[in-house]
Amino acid sequence: MALIDVRKVYKIYNEGMESEVRALDGIDLTIEKGEFTAIVGSSGSGKSTLMNILGCLDVPTYGEYYLAGSDVTELSDSQLSRIRNREIGFIFQGFNLIPSLTAIENVELPLVYRGVTGSKRRELAEEALAMVGLEEREKHIPSQMSGGQQQRVAIARAIAAKPDIIMADEPTGNLDSKTGGQVMDILRTLHHSGSTVLLITHDDSIAASANRVIRILDGRIVSDTGKGVGD
Repeated sequence: MALIDVRKVYKIYNEGMESEVRALDGIDLTIEKGEFTAIVGSSGSGKSTLMNILGCLDVPTYGEYYLAGSDVTELSDSQLSRIRNREIGFIFQGFNLIPSLTAIENVELPLVYRGVTGSKRRELAEEALAMVGLEEREKHIPSQMSGGQQQRVAIARAIAAKPDIIMADEPTGNLDSKTGGQVMDILRTLHHSGSTVLLITHDDSIAASANRVIRILDGRIVSDTGKGVGD
């Protein structure tokens, strides 16, 4: 059983109108546990729409989506929220850190919503910051850190709860090439440690880090090449 199983998924805006837009146009996709997959496409191709559906941030207009065997399209908003909080770690281009909170407080925040107690929460947050090499910066607020450091805090926040899936939407988009390379190194390390990593990017050189590359154009998958889970 695939971890992610998408069947004939459509996302249609203004359906039936002259201005109808098919952001996703009949997507079929399976992703196995442990894969490092990149979804590549230009702006407007549908790649971010697809990630939003895979990440339970949005629902399809038509089609089926099974996550670990569960039909996601049949779940309530609260059930979708629970999946997002417990099973998926998100990394975004914009970092999305709380400016007034320190690095460790930002990392702890999703653990609060998950109901993790104070001492365990701090332990998980410290462990996550150490994994991204920021244990010496845990008391710094975002404005006291570089863009690369802020993105590493965002990665620590995504992995602190040890989710099964990491979804990264243009995680190097606001970074220089050297810092972006460091972020990709962290994603590769997470993959080798057993995480399923899904990377959304417009950049072929970034996508080359993945073991499988899916190309999307006008809401459709036009190519799918990969080396397999263990390569």
